[in-house]
Amino acid sequence: MPELPEVETTCRGISPFLTNKTISRVDVREERLRWPVSPEICSATGLVITQVRRRAKYIILDTQSGGHILIHLGMSGSLRICGADSDIRKHDHVIFHLPDELELRYHDPRRFGCILWVEGNVESHPLLKDLGPEPLSEEFSADYLYASTRGRNTAIKLHIMNNHHVVGVGNIYACESLFMSGIHPTRSAGRISKSRLTKLHQAIQTVLERSITQGGTTLRDFVNSDGQPGYFKQQLEVYDREGEPCRQCGAAIKRIVLGQRSTFYCPKCQR
Repeated sequence: MPELPEVETTCRGISPFLTNKTISRVDVREERLRWPVSPEICSATGLVITQVRRRAKYIILDTQSGGHILIHLGMSGSLRICGADSDIRKHDHVIFHLPDELELRYHDPRRFGCILWVEGNVESHPLLKDLGPEPLSEEFSADYLYASTRGRNTAIKLHIMNNHHVVGVGNIYACESLFMSGIHPTRSAGRISKSRLTKLHQAIQTVLERSITQGGTTLRDFVNSDGQPGYFKQQLEVYDREGEPCRQCGAAIKRIVLGQRSTFYCPKCQR
């Protein structure tokens, strides 16, 4: 599933081709996504896209009408800028026609994503209104992380993956951040000291920034807006390395299931 770095990479890739550009036509080839494609999407013809931005794992296309196109890539979705003469693939479900014979194509083999039209304040939409702070924002500080954990018995990995506390720290990046900060994924969030949570806060931001720089993490389906994979997988220290030696101490990387997700950690480096 595309996580925050992959979505951020996509936003940065498509933004130069969309900002201040007019949508000349929208073709909905398959409306049956996680939720049906909003019928208003087809009425976006003639609208100018004023900004491309991200909130959590949602991509938002603001338009000059005050309406917004809200996109989620689901489990296997991707957005690509293509020439109008490029072959349309089987799972290219929605196509936005742009100036200069270009198209923005939404590709989603599993159809778990969504493309919705939102009027007015998009931040108040039910999918967005209860989300926590962005992990790379000033709002997500070490003090905030510490305060959010007080009185919590939840495992720290589940805490930082909860979008009500902070958005976008998916399974891969949670595992990597906890390894970098030396914290065991099952440790009770409320029992971790402020100094250790400060290290975790720094690790979360470092891991996410590195992944964005590398274009995300390709494990199965993700490709960026140019059709190229992300390369952060080459830097993974624990994720998907069960049984392999830890690069710091040599101990075998362990895997457990936590919150129905595979969790990877070093039994010696993390406590």
